[in-house]
Amino acid sequence: MTMKMLPTEEEATLAKASSRKIASYLVKSSPVQNIALIQDDINQKSEAIAIPTEALRLLIDILTQMAQGNAVTLIPIHAELTTQEAADILNVSRPYLVGLLEAGEIPFRKVGTRRRVRYQDLKDYKDKIDTERRKILDELVAEAQELDMGY
Repeated sequence: MTMKMLPTEEEATLAKASSRKIASYLVKSSPVQNIALIQDDINQKSEAIAIPTEALRLLIDILTQMAQGNAVTLIPIHAELTTQEAADILNVSRPYLVGLLEAGEIPFRKVGTRRRVRYQDLKDYKDKIDTERRKILDELVAEAQELDMGY
């Protein structure tokens, strides 16, 4: 699912209020949440439904991002992405991503002449490089403190 447009100011305001309201009803210890849906028509038809708590938390996260003016994209963990989609997620150029794929940094498969990258593999790569970056930054901070550089 993709929300291609940034939310309007009105949508962001509504999303902020909605996320807070839903969060206030969240029963954290329960694996299932019961909510009521009310159809906004003449009949005022309503229905109670049970949804997984994790799904409700995801809805709260989506509304929170919308409230901050961000567009939201949901990607199933087992989805296969094009090289352009994968490059966009990593915020790199497509040729750079193709280089990572060909160097064996990220697994991929070919469908005809096209490369496909599993989202999970992309996420694993991103987590790995983020961990490496944090380690290097920690080392730089420690070195700066040893040299009394005022950090």
